[in-house]
Amino acid sequence: MASRAAPRDVLRPRGGTDRLFTMNVAVLLLLGLGLLEAEGRCFFNRTQEHCVCYNLSQESVGSIIQCLAATVLEFRGGELQRYVALPISDLDPPTIDMLGSLVIRKIIFGDLLVPEILLARVLRFFSYTQVQELVFDSCTFEGRGNWDEMAGQNLPILSLHFHNVTSAPLTGREEDLSGLSSWLETLQELAVTGSHLTSLPCGIGRTFRALRSLDVAQNSLGDEGLMPTFCKGAFPQLQVLSLQRNNLTSYHGVCESLQLLPELQHLDLSQNKLLAAPSSSCQWPASLRTFNLSDTGLDEVLTPLPPSLEVLDMSCNHLHTVDTSLSSLKKLFLSQNMLQAAPSIRNYPVLDTLHLDNNSITELPWDEVKLLRQLRVVAAAGNPYNCSCAGAGALQALGGTGSLGEGWPQGYTCRSPPRYQGRLVRDVPVSVLQCDRAAVIAPVCVVLALLGVAGAVCLLRSRPGLLRPCRRV
Repeated sequence: MASRAAPRDVLRPRGGTDRLFTMNVAVLLLLGLGLLEAEGRCFFNRTQEHCVCYNLSQESVGSIIQCLAATVLEFRGGELQRYVALPISDLDPPTIDMLGSLVIRKIIFGDLLVPEILLARVLRFFSYTQVQELVFDSCTFEGRGNWDEMAGQNLPILSLHFHNVTSAPLTGREEDLSGLSSWLETLQELAVTGSHLTSLPCGIGRTFRALRSLDVAQNSLGDEGLMPTFCKGAFPQLQVLSLQRNNLTSYHGVCESLQLLPELQHLDLSQNKLLAAPSSSCQWPASLRTFNLSDTGLDEVLTPLPPSLEVLDMSCNHLHTVDTSLSSLKKLFLSQNMLQAAPSIRNYPVLDTLHLDNNSITELPWDEVKLLRQLRVVAAAGNPYNCSCAGAGALQALGGTGSLGEGWPQGYTCRSPPRYQGRLVRDVPVSVLQCDRAAVIAPVCVVLALLGVAGAVCLLRSRPGLLRPCRRV
């Protein structure tokens, strides 16, 4: 963190006592000047940790004071244009000390019109606080700020979130934002969601040297914008990446674009409509452990898959079979597909969790049930089960181990035969006499045969003449 030397400027008072000025300066700088003409109030939640202020005016700004004990401070409603022309001067030592003593860790700005030039002048004062997370929700950023005053300035903020925001395009602004590099180089978490983002300039990506998590879900990223975003040297420490619900279509193209992320461990491609190339030699980063391909329109398992996967989610697709083999896989999610049979557990030697809910599976074979019993969690509710002896018996055996979890027994009903339709699988009568007559008849036959042999021996022993040897001719 930068030293607490007093900056050159701060808002100058237009009148009033020094004490009132000091309070207003601290509040305005800390809260990003989130004021409206309409009167507003601040409210705590039940835990007294989160305080929300609505449409504050200068007359009601005193209600902010009660929020200074909160760890999360939220502002809703306001426009900041009328503060752009206010002169800036020095922060005095008492105000700096007061800002440093606050316990606020997270600040949320919502439904605000934010002039970027004002944000550039105010943001550096966060270096005197302990705020670690900054959120802009449903805000509009106007104009272009001068970020030179942030050059060399470090901020305690490690997490930065933008959701449903509107701003000028970032392309061509690498030099404008260079003043933020000292701070952005230390940022660990960045989210830009629901904001029509089409790409991030390569130069900006290279600034995020310590970033661990990047969430760009619900945007307009297409295949053509992905490669420049993740160019060589961009996001070198990135471990978690969410590309959920964008405009991606090429499985091979995504693989090619992300090859230069050597630390990537968690990748979310869900809710994109992906297509497989006829053949692909692309190799995913070897570090990848968690892969989310849910709701991507797949009708087959795409290849290649990352070789060291531990978690694979392919739920909500159109898969009919899954015959892939992954030796490191621990969790496999296949709910809401069109599977007619469970995948062979032998293909996943260390698997401990398997979800098969809402497929077209009619029966779990006994040989697979023996392996499924070894798993920690099995979920297979909502399938059209055939409650014949084999089908019902296997599920009842699995349910008896507790592996089926909360879905058992209510989520497991019979589709056939007609006499059991709609009945809980658990309640289907299954007995050895009913379901495996061979298992009953065979032992009975053996017993009868042994009894017959024993009877014959006894008869022979009781009539010695029957045991006389044959005479030689």
